Amino acid sequence: MSRLFPEDPLVRTLVEQAKTASLSRRGLLRSLGLGGAALGLGSLAGCATNSGPGDGSAGTIRWANWTYYLDYDEETGSYPTLDAFQESTNIRVEYFEDIDDNKVFIAKIKDQLKLGQDTGYDTFCLTDSSLVRLLEQDQLTAFDRAQLPNVAEQMIPMVQKASFDPDREWSIPYQAGMTGLVYNSKLYPKGVRHVSDLWAPDLKGKVTLLSEQDDTVSLVMLEQGVDIEGDWGDTEFFAALDEVEKQIKSGQVFNVKGNSYTQDLQTEAAWAGMAWSGDVAMLNDEAGEEIWKFVVPEEGATLFIDSFCMPTSTAAFDQVHKLIDYYYEPEIAAQVAAYVQYVTPVAGAREAMDQIDPELAANTLIFPDEEMSARVFDMRSLTSEEDNRYSQAYQKVLGN
Repeated sequence: MSRLFPEDPLVRTLVEQAKTASLSRRGLLRSLGLGGAALGLGSLAGCATNSGPGDGSAGTIRWANWTYYLDYDEETGSYPTLDAFQESTNIRVEYFEDIDDNKVFIAKIKDQLKLGQDTGYDTFCLTDSSLVRLLEQDQLTAFDRAQLPNVAEQMIPMVQKASFDPDREWSIPYQAGMTGLVYNSKLYPKGVRHVSDLWAPDLKGKVTLLSEQDDTVSLVMLEQGVDIEGDWGDTEFFAALDEVEKQIKSGQVFNVKGNSYTQDLQTEAAWAGMAWSGDVAMLNDEAGEEIWKFVVPEEGATLFIDSFCMPTSTAAFDQVHKLIDYYYEPEIAAQVAAYVQYVTPVAGAREAMDQIDPELAANTLIFPDEEMSARVFDMRSLTSEEDNRYSQAYQKVLGN
């Protein structure tokens, strides 16, 4: 059972490291000179930690994840929590920062997935909205929840259910986040509280939207009064898409981007827009002051969840379970959260964070309170047919 403050010397050491070291992706970005418009996030993709303190006598796990999505110590070039796991279990972990885009990653391994062959990974963390496509095609292995006691005890209510996986048998949340609004408090001090505030005349040509259709369209749908978790369809989707198209064609929108939207905020080409919660923390930490404000719209924000899953070919079934349950230890989850600053799925991590950084423990973007949680919604899963048709319609609006 997890403890409020760790008795295990190994975990206690990790907590002390997190207290004293700059284990943040913001610090890493600064040290690599990747601020401003030079965010070369793809440069580290494909690298793996092929050695660690464990001897591998208990097996090997190949884990693919997103870049800057695990606590990293730039001074030693290591992942402290991952090294601690290897040392304590003698399970060797090859950690790959190979996911930059859900669909691109899936496309890379789709043939192996289809044939049930080795993909090169035993587990990977995909966004639920893409992970569901693999589950539909019987390309995933179910978890044995009996081997995940920490997961059963610690998973926060916000991420416990998914429309495609009600009991989380096939997907175990790793991190979550919110899609909401952002504005530059210096250039636009009156701020924004609703999606429609982005359409204000004094923001014309200064607004950025997200290239992920689920994020942009769902925020508009929420403002239009749609229950995005419920029974909606073409009428609601295309009404929201019409609004997006109108604002793009009118010149209200400066640009529609993926991860690189942060560049437009940094260069002040955009003063406001839609954003992912963790990115706003990154921007402010890079700037050394709170310039950008993240806003959960009064009508609600949307939730995204990146989850562990296992392909049918995994050869490290038991080892993957040990890894996942380890990351549901509150002290471990707190150290990861101190680095990535997204919503941790681990309930006890907030109390553990008090030992690392009390200010972060009070951050509702990492630990949403009841009021915020009530305004964050998980868009229902699309069918394959809807996903394909809506994606084509959205790309047409974007002019691609």
